[in-house]
Amino acid sequence: MDDNGRTDDADAWLAGVDGCRAGWVAAFVRRSGDEARIRVTPHFAEILSAPETPAVIAVDMPVGLPERTGPGGRAAENAVRPLLGARQSAVFSVPSRAALEQADYRAACDIALATSEPPRKISRQLFMIAPKIREVDACLRSDAAAAARVHEVHPELAFWRLNGARPLTEPKKVRGKLCEAGLALRRHLLLTSALPAALINCAAPRGAAADDLLDALACAAIARRIHAGVATPFPDPPPVDRYGLRMAIWA
Repeated sequence: MDDNGRTDDADAWLAGVDGCRAGWVAAFVRRSGDEARIRVTPHFAEILSAPETPAVIAVDMPVGLPERTGPGGRAAENAVRPLLGARQSAVFSVPSRAALEQADYRAACDIALATSEPPRKISRQLFMIAPKIREVDACLRSDAAAAARVHEVHPELAFWRLNGARPLTEPKKVRGKLCEAGLALRRHLLLTSALPAALINCAAPRGAAADDLLDALACAAIARRIHAGVATPFPDPPPVDRYGLRMAIWA
């Protein structure tokens, strides 16, 4: 396996992963073909140790946490937002590692203000997923081999890539409710990516929502690109955090 997590195994499993209310929903796919599996698991470590041993894990979660941030968060967020048009608000600004380590929202905001320029609080949306960010971070900081396999992705950037590097015209949610036109567009793009149609059109597994499943599949499509060596990191080359974790979003 090389530094980007690629392997020469023609039968390699790959995984696209998204957070969900029950923990994590993972779409395990072969590097080509229709063999695939969907699994919901409460812990990210279970994906790393899954029997499929995925060579590449593309996860919709910040990987690599800065000590301080500038306008808009990390360089990764700033690199991808201009590409997404009306969907760019889906890319949250990642605050400092110290802010994300706080279990209390006010304490997290205080530290975020002190470690950003210009001073900026942590958003409530990002704070809600902070436990998952810490979970992934703990797994990767303790295991260099795992860190080589795991890549940060973002579903909106993944669908941008599947849409010919064009922003999507439909949101997946409107006022917190799923938008059927947006879900239909995303299913269509996934079908063009050669993922199994039965998987794209199946019901979401227990513990995950319909958009969680589609996002995990979009991540799996990017996992295939990473494995093939044709994915691009934003920014390129990726900077690293104090623990050597890459701070880039791949597509």
